[in-house]
Amino acid sequence: METTNGDGFGVGWYPVDGPGEPALLRGVGPAWSDANLREVAAATSSPLFLAHIRASTGTAVQQTNCHPFRHENWLWVHNGSIRDFGRLKRDLVLAIDPDLYPSLAGSTDSEVMFHLALTYGLRDRPIVAVERMAGLVESVARAHGVPHPLQMTVATTDGDRIWAFRYSSEGHSRSLFYSTALSALHELYPDDKRLRGLSDETRLVVSEPLGELEGAWQPVPEASWGVIQKGEDELGHFEPAMP
Repeated sequence: METTNGDGFGVGWYPVDGPGEPALLRGVGPAWSDANLREVAAATSSPLFLAHIRASTGTAVQQTNCHPFRHENWLWVHNGSIRDFGRLKRDLVLAIDPDLYPSLAGSTDSEVMFHLALTYGLRDRPIVAVERMAGLVESVARAHGVPHPLQMTVATTDGDRIWAFRYSSEGHSRSLFYSTALSALHELYPDDKRLRGLSDETRLVVSEPLGELEGAWQPVPEASWGVIQKGEDELGHFEPAMP
């Protein structure tokens, strides 16, 4: 954990008995010194969760700006930024579905991105929705003369599947990794205590590798999307599209 990411944290998790509305724990202090986070984490079981530590890109340090963001059964986390968001914000916010606007609680570019993706059909066609969100951001930025506006790694989930995205307008995105199949790691490291008790169905998507096990992490390619789901996972090319 980078000590520079101390502008808040959040965890969203789903009930053990299946998808439903996720619970949220968010705070404005550093995750590493939050006693409530340690208590809740030690006492909570969940089949799927998203976690985030925040480094503000200029918006206020407040609870409503901490990830994950939630709408009904959906969660969203974002690492990155929209360049010159203050100049682009009005046009982007006006594109949000009026029925979704009341749930826009904070002031971040990340939450606006989430609501735009919801506007463009995240619940039915997640990949298309995020591509349209990215396309709108780039279109609005061009109109305002803002170059290379979008930098993002995103994870979003409905409680059953996780969609992850790695993209930037300049073609040099922040890092994103997914875990090697646990069955392969069990074969490579049969005596490693850290792997004991983990199901072969366990998968992680992270901004940076955790631990030092060689071969444990695979990079998500530039301009790609991935889906983690029961059965076979998927990986494909990400291409912004006009809504």
